[in-house]
Amino acid sequence: MTTLRPFTCNDMFRFNFVNLDPLTETYGLTFYLQYMAHWPEYFQLTEAPGGEIMGYIMGKAEGHKDNWHGHVTALSVAPDYRRLGLAAKLMSGLEEISEKKQAYFVDLFVRVSNTVAINMYKNLGYIIYRTVLEYYSGSPDEDAYDMRKALSRDVDKLSVVPLTHPVRPEDIE
Repeated sequence: MTTLRPFTCNDMFRFNFVNLDPLTETYGLTFYLQYMAHWPEYFQLTEAPGGEIMGYIMGKAEGHKDNWHGHVTALSVAPDYRRLGLAAKLMSGLEEISEKKQAYFVDLFVRVSNTVAINMYKNLGYIIYRTVLEYYSGSPDEDAYDMRKALSRDVDKLSVVPLTHPVRPEDIE
């Protein structure tokens, strides 16, 4: 049976194989610790019966007024555990937490080349809100889609009216 539980400091020594995917952003130790300290409810993992980490999600609550939202910083599932619905389960948990915090929407950034993830997010109800030019560093830099899903507090769905023009990373609120 798969277990969904909070990410702990000990998990920092056990989750590297989940991050080996080239489409998964990897951060420094202090970045992960900051998320655990500030938004522990948004940092969850799925664990196999044998104790293997199958995947994790890391996020936060941010913004002000009608821009108050949940943000998915990272979502990754180990290759052996893909296509089992784990990403959807992790996303659903983050959305529930954001609902409890009375957020208007949940957002995330995804590489424009990551069509598998984009289609998964669309199937979960996310829309492409805008394109962020050269968001991901590399050779060459890659654009990102800012994808959003309105939550129940956004009755008129104003948070998911797509922008018609791309933005640069420095223009993101």
